[in-house]
Formats: sequence, structure tokens, C-alpha cells
Amino acid sequence: MCRIYGHLGGNLAHHHLRAVSALQRHGGPDARFSAAGDGWALGNNRLAIMDLDGGEQPYRLGRDIKVVFNGEIYNHTELRRDLHAAGYVFHDHCDGNVLPALYHKYGLDFVDHLDGMYAVAVLDLRAEPKLVLATDDAGMKPLYYHWNPAQEELYFSSELPALLSVPGVQWEQWAEGLDSYLTTKTPFGERTMFDRIRVLPRAATAVYTRSAGLKISRRAENPFPAEDDGDLDGAGGRVRDTLRAETHRLALADVPISTITSGGLDSSLVTALLAEKVPHVHAFNIAYTGDWPFDEKKYAREVAARSGATYHQIEADPATFPDLLDEVVWHLGQPNADPITLSTYLLFQGVHDAGFKVTLSGDAADEIFGGYGRIRDALLGTEDWPNGYVEALAAVPAALRQRLYTEDYRELLRQNGTEADRIERRLRGAGPDRLAAITEFEVDERLPAYHLRRVDHLSMAHSVEVRLPFCQRSVTRLARRLPVEHRVRGKEVKRALYAAAGGLVPDSVLNRPKQPFTLPITAMLAAGQPLHAYARDVLSGPSLAHGGQLDPKAVTGLFDAQAARPNDESALAIWSLLIHRIWTGQLTRGSAGERRAA
Repeated sequence: MCRIYGHLGGNLAHHHLRAVSALQRHGGPDARFSAAGDGWALGNNRLAIMDLDGGEQPYRLGRDIKVVFNGEIYNHTELRRDLHAAGYVFHDHCDGNVLPALYHKYGLDFVDHLDGMYAVAVLDLRAEPKLVLATDDAGMKPLYYHWNPAQEELYFSSELPALLSVPGVQWEQWAEGLDSYLTTKTPFGERTMFDRIRVLPRAATAVYTRSAGLKISRRAENPFPAEDDGDLDGAGGRVRDTLRAETHRLALADVPISTITSGGLDSSLVTALLAEKVPHVHAFNIAYTGDWPFDEKKYAREVAARSGATYHQIEADPATFPDLLDEVVWHLGQPNADPITLSTYLLFQGVHDAGFKVTLSGDAADEIFGGYGRIRDALLGTEDWPNGYVEALAAVPAALRQRLYTEDYRELLRQNGTEADRIERRLRGAGPDRLAAITEFEVDERLPAYHLRRVDHLSMAHSVEVRLPFCQRSVTRLARRLPVEHRVRGKEVKRALYAAAGGLVPDSVLNRPKQPFTLPITAMLAAGQPLHAYARDVLSGPSLAHGGQLDPKAVTGLFDAQAARPNDESALAIWSLLIHRIWTGQLTRGSAGERRAA
């Protein structure tokens, strides 16, 4: 697992490359490597997980093929054996060292042979210099890039703050970004909150040469025809067997492995299956000092006890949250309105402090098995279901967004279109199968942007690698082939996954109502709480109006409403605006990269 960076075109001074590396060192503190030539550079920061004494990057084949890589290649042993038989020589057993030979043998099709989570950069100097970037099928490992066609330069990195530190990278805000953020909690698809910085989509290959420019292609997926045989118990058995095989396979590492146990179904099932492979596995849960809603530690303890796991309770003190928010927002590089970001950051800090570099998580189960209430409601809804579905994604409901915006900003959105309009068009044009359309959107846009980047950035902030059994290809394909009624029927969701978990997790977990793994901000933003006072201070004063997008009087009205009658809508709106204001404040104080490198 690493952080990677580099460029083709332009010339970065040695101290600029060191600054980019320094800004990602938290994600790879074990070693730093780089190589540079005329008009190109590649580098990485290494978090040693496999072959602790090897892994020097860039990996090379001869003088002309160089590769840097972030992630894990789970089938590297099989690939190395086949490539060795074809005459290629390897000098260590690190998983990434197969990549140059694989590219040499198969060209751009090399990614078709990879099984794992990865962001890969290949520099091919055999003819005209070529830079190839590739991401895994799920988008588990992010890769940000800035392309300047006029200057014939392409820069990339694993994290936004590092990319922002590169001289010449343009980091002006995307004008419609505030609306996109408040509509979906973070920008979806390839967009970021910066106008000229994109993120490579999942299952994508980008090829850049100075003569041809940047070409991005998406790898085609095989169709997902629904299975038409078997009952629910049979489907649950297939899910259990497939998830067990993948969870056991992901337990391979040269360092100790742990698991995240929130107390919900998904992480509990992963914990139970991992405990079969790793006796006395360590399980981590987060709770908050004091008495707050949505406390799940009772269920997490039961799961750990049932699985024979060593249980770790991470206690977070809400009084410290105002001091942590700047750090969390910086590591994400752009706003994410879900309060879970703070919980996630502290949880992985606890995993690191306990001495673990690798942990398994239950993320992505809801997307592929139909676990969200908005999916259930869309399947039960009228012909106008896309509108209700998009509204359920929002940090701030559409009507409230309109009240918060200035007239000038509302006019800009009328001219350029809104994020809600774009998503609704995609869903309406996807065909008559609602669940297929929703699942494709969730997997293609929301999961990488909203979940996987958050998990990646906030775990690697503490040098922790997260592995995701539900993102493995065999699990995803099986889930998406299940008949609709084996995923969602009436008000029941994730039916096959519940069937798979029977006998493995406590009945209390199977029978409890679904609740979000999040921070109880409605209670924490009540008048008199430290977070309320901090948010009111940050979101006050004339600086709020400088961007010309938000009406300060409307923002003040949110606080008045929350003080008079605390509720989820106003609390999440305040939280979302607070996170956005912290982020814009970081930009105002100077490039995040400049600030951290100083």
C-alpha cells in the first residue's frame, strides 16, 4: 500500500517532488522512492504490508518501463508464476513487482489480469513518452489528476493536498460545486470541488502522450443477468460461501490484521468470517464519551464475543471535535458533509495506536445488496421516483438549498443546471429496471466518491490499509445477479445478506432496526453544546458572504431554528455549511499544500 505521484510534461524541481512526497507521507511512512528524467517524474511513499524488506518503486523493466502503484494485487503469486514461465525475472515477492512485466506482455490490457484494489501509473519511454493511469473495478484507490493541454502537462497524485502543492496546478473552485456538495454530500463522478482537477473514475484507463493528449476509457463490464432459480436460503448460502472465500483471501499479509465492527449487519458478518481465518482477531468500534443516540457498542461487543475477537472500544470526546475538524477536512482535500468523517478519522487513529496496519471493513454492502431506505422507497414509489431518490441523497433538501442561496447563485444554477437535474436524467434514461439503474448509479458514482475515498483518505491519514470484501469482483457480481426479491421486497432490504448471516452473527444484530453509522450531530449541535458554539462562530460574520453564494441571514435562521427546536434537517445543514466553510477557509489561508509543506 502506498501513496503515488508523478507527471509527464513539464519539469518539477527536486524540492517540489519532495514537497509532494512529504504531503502524502502519512499514507506511506515506511519508505520514500522517486525517479525523474527529462519532462517526467514518478514517486511513491510506501506503507509496507507485503514483503516488508522489498517493494522499492518505481518498479522497472529495463530502462524504459517504470511503474508506481498504490493498493494490493491479490493474485500476484499466480501472475508472477505465469510471467516467470514466460521468461520474466523478479527480484522480490512484493505484489506490485509483477506490473512492469504484465504491462510489457499485455500492453493496455494488463489491467484485465489484475485482481485487487489499485491505482497504477505506468511510464513507457520506448517511443514517444506515454503515461498510463489505471484504477480498479470498484474505485477503491483514488487517483487525482490535473491536465493542462496548453502546456502539455499531466500531473497526478493519490491525494488532493499533494496535487495542489504542484506549481502551476490550478485550484480555483468549481462554481457549481457548492450546490453539488449540498445535493449529494460530496461531488460525484469525476468532478472535484476544483474546476481543473478531476479524479479518475473506477474501472478506467487513461493514456497520455503529448501528441495525442489525454484519452480516458472505461473497461466494459459483463451484463448482470438475474439468476432465475433457487430460493432465498439458497441465495444466502451462495452469498455466504463467496463472501467467506474473499474475506479469508484478504487475510493474507505480512503484518497483523484487524477488523472494524460497527455493530451493524455488514461489518458483523465480515468480523465473523474473518475470525474463522484469523483466530483472536482484533475488532474495533467507536463510541462517544457521554450518553448519545445511536450508540452501537452493545451490539459490537456481542459480535466480538460471538466471534471470539479481542474487542477494542475507541472512545471519542465530543468536546475535542472542534479542534479535529480542520485536520479531517484537510486530509479529505474537499468537503464531505457526512458527520461520519469525524468518526472514521478517530476510529482509524485508534486502529493505528493499537499497532495495526491492516483492517477489514463492511463498506459497499448496502450499494450492491439494496440496503438503503432510499432504494426501497424508490422501488415502491411512483413514476417520479428519481426526484425522491435524489432528495434522499441530499445534505440539505432542495427547498432549503434555494433559501440559503443568493439570487445571483440561483441564477447561475438556472443557467448551468444543477446536480439534482443531472442525476435524475441519468436515472430516468437507464431503462425500466429501477433496481438495476439505482445499483449502477450507486456503484459507479456514489460509492467511490462518498464512501471509498473517505475510507481511503482517513485510514491512510493514520497509515492504515482498509480491505473491502464487499468490493471484490466475485461478491459484487453475485449480488448484482440476484433477483430483485432476494435483495429488496416490500420494506425488507438486503434479504440475501441477512440469510447469509444467519447462525454467524447474534440474533440481536439480525433483528435490530437499521441505523446509520454516524455522529449524532442533532444532539451535539443543540444549543449549549461545544459544537454548536463553534459552528455559530465559524458561520458568522461578513466573510460568509464573500463568495456571493450564501445568504448570511438565511444561515443565521438555521441556527435560530436549531436552537428553538433541534432537528435532523437543520443540524445536517449547519454541519454541511460548517465543513464547507472550514475547507474554503483553508484555501483562503493559502494552498493546502503550501500550508502543510511550510
